[in-house]
Amino acid sequence: MIPVRCFTCGKVVGDKYEEFERRVAGGEDPGKVLDDLGLDKYCCRRMLITHCDLIDEFLQFEYPQKKEK
Repeated sequence: MIPVRCFTCGKVVGDKYEEFERRVAGGEDPGKVLDDLGLDKYCCRRMLITHCDLIDEFLQFEYPQKKEK
């Protein structure tokens, strides 16, 4: 889950992650995509470049909780 805002400057970056992933997976240069999305500060750029989406890996360890009576 991508953070909504940049940790350093507070700019909204969460709404740009899906387009970034889609365009980079399509073969575009990540630097050019970040420029097109308006992320010119290195603090905001690192939020998208270094993000690891781990939610799918965590979900494999989810077990239904049984209520004890």
